[in-house]
Amino acid sequence: MTEKELIRSLIRLALTEDIGDGDHTTLCSIPETEQGKSKLLIKEKGVLAGVDVAINVFHTFDPELQAEVFLGDGSRVEPGDVAFIVSGKVRSILQTERLVLNIMQRMSGIATLTDNYMKLLEGTPAKVLDTRKTTPGMRMLEKQAVRIGGGENHRTGLFDMILLKDNHVDFAGGIENAIRGAQNYLKEKNKKLKIEIEVRNLDELQKALHVGGVDRIMLDNFTPAQTLEAVKTVKAVNDRVELESSGGITVDTIREYAETGVDYISVGALTHSVKSLDMSLKAI
Repeated sequence: MTEKELIRSLIRLALTEDIGDGDHTTLCSIPETEQGKSKLLIKEKGVLAGVDVAINVFHTFDPELQAEVFLGDGSRVEPGDVAFIVSGKVRSILQTERLVLNIMQRMSGIATLTDNYMKLLEGTPAKVLDTRKTTPGMRMLEKQAVRIGGGENHRTGLFDMILLKDNHVDFAGGIENAIRGAQNYLKEKNKKLKIEIEVRNLDELQKALHVGGVDRIMLDNFTPAQTLEAVKTVKAVNDRVELESSGGITVDTIREYAETGVDYISVGALTHSVKSLDMSLKAI
């Protein structure tokens, strides 16, 4: 299933979840033929995300709803800004209002937080990555928001990259067994996927480099000093191997990690503990 198909499925499911057998409040108070307009009002400074998805929600529910967009995805917004005006049947506007806000507030919060992290990396080669610590069913939207905020996506799911985490390594019987198993699997299945392996210390890093055949190494819970040592070690052995720092990295520590020379820094907080951006859909 493509990203667009997954998003369409999410929208249909979310509308069914919210409306059920009918929005009885709207149905009892608003005539069926009543026409009107609402504006998407920004109430907090940040980076806007989810406009395209919002339009998709409106058109999925009622193809006759029309939206005039003033600020698109990626726009830097301030309190008082109006992102768009939607017009059409008032019943349709009211029944889609909460889903549009839920999506846009969360996506904009993620984009804003990602942008804040990216600013801290300016002047370094490091890039911010998201993780799979996402809201079930909303992963495509949350990862899209990370991109809008200037970050990059790690893997989308379990299907588009091999990531040998600590549990995989332990169950496989060690670093070499895990890597060899991945290489043999890809050969047997005739698949072309990148291989990444997580290491927990410099000794495991050396083992991974000795086995070879991986595209990226994740440095799990390394200190900045250990990370710097790891960067020097990898450059001396094989500078084509990418390095990713991971594990509890915050806005207070990310710059120190970036200055070690790692290629990527993954931050689960981008999606698992983000604050939504405040906005509302107000009748005109």
